[in-house]
Amino acid sequence: MITARLQAEPFDAAAEQAALVGTRTDLGAVVSFTGLVRADGGLVALTLEHYPAMTLPQMQAIAAQAAARWPGTHGIIIHRHGRLLPGDAIVLVLTASPHRADAFAAAEFLMDWLKTKAPFWKRELWADGSTRWVEAKAADDRAAARWASGAPSSQQQEGLAAQRQPELRQR
Repeated sequence: MITARLQAEPFDAAAEQAALVGTRTDLGAVVSFTGLVRADGGLVALTLEHYPAMTLPQMQAIAAQAAARWPGTHGIIIHRHGRLLPGDAIVLVLTASPHRADAFAAAEFLMDWLKTKAPFWKRELWADGSTRWVEAKAADDRAAARWASGAPSSQQQEGLAAQRQPELRQR
């Protein structure tokens, strides 16, 4: 089961992971993703708006899709709303599964679909006082499109892992 929460308050990723895993011994991997507000070029704040009657049900639907694609995977999605400052955590995705490939795939699926299907509106406030609504990105749409045909095969998962390797080496 993968649950979803929408909140204005900060979350504690370590406490959420401890609650997710508990004393379970059937899990072999936990994947954690925390999205942060970047201070790109003078960004002062990011305000996330949403419509509660739509946003939480959509997040729950995305969570249910992931749970159906990767049976035995557990997790939580926490997405914040309201005014956030650079360095603040926006989103937490935790997935836990008996096998790491499923935990990684489920986490990537959840983030890709959250970026494209969860109805959030982001407004940036800049140091000069100007504001701007954040536009949807084609790269996010492309990332989500890879999931349209179902869960990736083991071969696709190996390819995704190989694609991530250069990113890890660059850090």
